Amino acid sequence: MGTTDREREIPLLPLRGLLVFPSMVLHLDVGREKSVKALEKAMVEDNLILLATQEEVHLEEPTKEQIYKVGTLARIKQMLKLPNGTIRVLVEGLKRAQVNQFVKEDEFFEVHITILDEIVDDLTEVEALMRSVLKAFEQYIKLSKKVTPETLASVSDIDEPGRLADVITSHLVLKMKDKQEILEMVNVKERLERLLDLLNNEREVLELERKIGQRVKKQMEKTQKEYYLREQMKAIQKELGDKEGRAGEVDELRKQLKESAAPERVKEKIEKEIERLEKTPPTSAEGNVIRTYIDWLLSLPWDRKTEDNLDIKHAEKVLDEDHYGLEKAKERVLEYLAVQKLVDRLKGPILCLVGPPGVGKTSLARSVARALGREFVRISLGGVRDEAEIRGHRRTYVGAMPGRIIQGMKTAGTVNPVFLLDEIDKMANDFRGDPAAALLEVLDPNQNDTFSDHYIEEPYNLSSVMFITTANAVHTIPRPLLDRMEMLYIPGYTEIEKLKICEQYLLPKQREEHGLSEEQLIVSEEALLKVVRMYTREAGVRNLNRMMETICRKAAKLIVAGDKEKVEMTVETMEELIGKPKYRYGLAETEDQVGACTGLAWTETGGDTLTIEVAVLPGKGKLTLTGKLGDVMKESAQAAFSYIRSRATEWNIDPEFHEKNDIHIHVPEGAIPKDGPSAGITMATALISALTGIPVSREVGMTGEITLRGRVLPIGGLKEKSLAAHRAGLKTIIMPKDNEKDIDDIPETVRQDLTFIPVEHLDQVLERALVKKRVPV
Repeated sequence: MGTTDREREIPLLPLRGLLVFPSMVLHLDVGREKSVKALEKAMVEDNLILLATQEEVHLEEPTKEQIYKVGTLARIKQMLKLPNGTIRVLVEGLKRAQVNQFVKEDEFFEVHITILDEIVDDLTEVEALMRSVLKAFEQYIKLSKKVTPETLASVSDIDEPGRLADVITSHLVLKMKDKQEILEMVNVKERLERLLDLLNNEREVLELERKIGQRVKKQMEKTQKEYYLREQMKAIQKELGDKEGRAGEVDELRKQLKESAAPERVKEKIEKEIERLEKTPPTSAEGNVIRTYIDWLLSLPWDRKTEDNLDIKHAEKVLDEDHYGLEKAKERVLEYLAVQKLVDRLKGPILCLVGPPGVGKTSLARSVARALGREFVRISLGGVRDEAEIRGHRRTYVGAMPGRIIQGMKTAGTVNPVFLLDEIDKMANDFRGDPAAALLEVLDPNQNDTFSDHYIEEPYNLSSVMFITTANAVHTIPRPLLDRMEMLYIPGYTEIEKLKICEQYLLPKQREEHGLSEEQLIVSEEALLKVVRMYTREAGVRNLNRMMETICRKAAKLIVAGDKEKVEMTVETMEELIGKPKYRYGLAETEDQVGACTGLAWTETGGDTLTIEVAVLPGKGKLTLTGKLGDVMKESAQAAFSYIRSRATEWNIDPEFHEKNDIHIHVPEGAIPKDGPSAGITMATALISALTGIPVSREVGMTGEITLRGRVLPIGGLKEKSLAAHRAGLKTIIMPKDNEKDIDDIPETVRQDLTFIPVEHLDQVLERALVKKRVPV
């Protein structure tokens, strides 16, 4: 060393991010001005310098407080100036030294130091520690790729325990604080123990790193392998001209899945199905089944909504533009809109529009969708006999498809369309199940938020859908299904309403469709009224629309042929255009007749008049009923017959008439089935008229059920029956007293022309219906 003094003054070189141990030989690049001057001072003297590490690496000019107080006394063995002004020095660490005080710190650091000697005690324990440290270092080298195996060989040859600890520490990748701690330890045993701790910690960290690295490597290898194989498959398929087979298809499906708004559970299911599809050969039939299923799940609307237009005035305008009349139905729709406006969320109501054909049930549903600004979907349930039509088939079946509900939702493309289930009363059931039962879940606002389709297999939310159903008759709809719907009865139109519909809707529409202007075809109001009365007989306006088509076709032909420049249809000229009238306006009898009575009937096509004829023939008391009557109607005839037998003497009828005569009751239009109890009083009146010879007034129509004691019970469809009576030219309607409340539903124009007589007993009926008083006994 050149001196034996334990204490001395010496220049100090602060090291950045580096620590030199005794017995280490290494190159240093020195560039800082203070450090260069310290080197020059050392070179002038005895080539000795103190190498101490600064606490923070980034400090350019550290103060004495920012430099560790224990460093290494080193000898400068070589010094070389580099072209960029930096000095490269070769130093050799000699001994540990402690800074007592800074003597100089302006031009360079000069310090007063004390050299620290190593303390070695308990040689046996130190020997054991050396072996443990070497073993730990060997394991560290195996795990770490930063230390070469040759280092272990060079370290193993070191006999001095302190030097061994220093050399191993210098090779470890440790924090500067930990290395400084080792440097400051004078006691060799403590130093080895601390080094062993650090080696064990590092080994654990490296073990963990290795495990993580292996796991990541495996995943990367798997991904790379899959990518490589996919690319190979694409290349092979391209060579075979397979248009990239499944690979391109799967990529496209994954892209669609990423953009899909399906719930998380559905997305997971789609991902699994895509994986299955990926593994399926392109030629496999199973692949097409999976692909179709994925397409359905991806194409269904899961959250896309249309914004509802809740402006009541707008809705009212739209409904009035599209339909004339139908006040109750329109009012109910506007009520629904008003509630929607007041609350954020309302479960879609289920409305059932009930009425005869041609009154505008289907088109009203379409108008509701237009008023709300929603998508419109219509499915017809007429003739559906299979439960799978509603719920779909399981995927295991060949050609399986979702049910009509899910198909309709896909067509709509939104979760809140107006969904029309047309002809709900025309469904039937057979061995394939009952579709009406399958609709119970669909049409229940409390259940349909998790509607289950056999094909889709995932719950689908129908609670935002506004369901509207239509039916001609209610009695064929199962009770549980009926219970889930709100009935809106749409009656047949009156003559005045038909005339308005014809003028405002049907004729302008047909003119436009046939390419005619208002000047080319002029139809007078009287001619239209005659068409309504004498060319059509219906509750709705379908046939009336056809008559308008006929008129426009005839006019178009005349104009195109050059016969006329414009066609004007009046009451006088209409027969030339559309032929003779098909019906006689008013079916009332032209004179009072014995044994013939006019009844009022209610059919699916609206109201109608029904003539009941009774003939009394010599015979043995046989009662014959003809005219294709149903069981209930036959029983009504039997009840009327029994009542007359019980009151025969009061009506001056031979008490034994039923033994001497055959009675034949006939209802004309024999090919048309007729049923129901409401012709009871009509048959009783006709029977009494035939047996007494008293004529029935031709201007009276009647309806009511009869009991064995002559009481008159209420009936249904009074409005439709009244319209039929009005159309037939009747003046008086005899009706059950319990039906008085229904008179308010009858249009004002009809009520003005008819006289309503409420009755409770058959005696009251006979008083008004028979032309002259009965002859007392």
